[in-house]
Amino acid sequence: MVHKLCAEEPRGHHQVSDSIGSLLSLWLLLCGGLMPGGLCAGEPQAFWDMPLEQRVTTRSFPSVFQAWNPADNLKSEDKLTTLARHDLVFSAPGFFGLKWNQLQEGLATGFTPESIRAAKAIRGTFLAKNSHLVLIAEIRYRDAHRSYLPTGHPWWKRDLNGKLEMGWDEGGFIKLDIANPEFQKHIATQAGAVVASGVVDGVMLDWWDDDDARLQLIKRVREAVGKRALILANANDRTMPRSAAYINGYFMECWRSKTPEDWKRISDTLAWAEANLREPRINCLETWFHHSRADLNLMRATTTLALTVGDGYCLFSDPNDLPTGDHLHSWYAFWEKRLGRPLAKGVKRADGSILREFEGGAAVYNPMGNAPAKIVFSEPRTSLVTGKRALSHGVPAGDGDLFGK
Repeated sequence: MVHKLCAEEPRGHHQVSDSIGSLLSLWLLLCGGLMPGGLCAGEPQAFWDMPLEQRVTTRSFPSVFQAWNPADNLKSEDKLTTLARHDLVFSAPGFFGLKWNQLQEGLATGFTPESIRAAKAIRGTFLAKNSHLVLIAEIRYRDAHRSYLPTGHPWWKRDLNGKLEMGWDEGGFIKLDIANPEFQKHIATQAGAVVASGVVDGVMLDWWDDDDARLQLIKRVREAVGKRALILANANDRTMPRSAAYINGYFMECWRSKTPEDWKRISDTLAWAEANLREPRINCLETWFHHSRADLNLMRATTTLALTVGDGYCLFSDPNDLPTGDHLHSWYAFWEKRLGRPLAKGVKRADGSILREFEGGAAVYNPMGNAPAKIVFSEPRTSLVTGKRALSHGVPAGDGDLFGK
């Protein structure tokens, strides 16, 4: 996931919030038990049957994703409804109700039959609430908790002196030997098993890079999950040309977003990923607040950058060094679906802003460091930020806006 593992660079790690980490119990409570075959009584079968590519390519915008942890500001709303506001969710297999067939995850080759049946029911209720929702399961491969494998197992990574190499500092994780061919085969087996379960649409690989070991790993994983399954990789704000042909989307965990140069790098990487990754593409752009969740200009800039440069998903969340949990976020009214489908590609204007027209209006992104942008439409539009309806509108630098027809 990182070019050089520096102490100041936060990386993928991520603990799932306890409040929604056990969806199986919640599902059983809501449904009062499972029907034969794992579906809840009265579930609309049409939601279950929508093809994956249709879910990705026919959804309305803006599209927001959930990275491990949920939106936590809608206190009076049930958690499944809040989750289903998102169009893509990734988390550990256990989040979806799957249980590995070994006590130690690193030794498991699949999931218990009972958990697969229950997890399919969970999937059904998710899709019944949002028929365009895409579900992705993370497969650990870079580092893990000590309980992942037996002590002394050869898949733990050791230095030249035989000492275990440490991974994610916050979790006390230990690195895994990514270059070990047998370990790579095992990771591919796990990835194939989670897709074959029918519970999720693909896999997520954190801490991605374009080194030789990962290139061999991604080839094995792609072969195991098949041509149609999705692979999402955490590339941060960097391009990975060697492995691009095997990956459907980048999880752009953009921990650097405080300068105009940061935002240009983010935009350039997103544009590259939209042009070069495998279809259907599911690029997921995330930035973190600088001061608080009330940094609304940053939320709007992130959202409109995603809207104008690509067809992916966005997220504005807490920084991952907060004790409350990584990637927790608020749900913003700005994210409510009002634009519909895009009518054309985004257009970079002479003033440096980017405008894109949708069925229900236009999105405008004005990069940090730019001058304020003046947008003039051929018919009156209503600014979502100001509420003003007019032909002409302004968008400050480092901000964005949606203009309804």
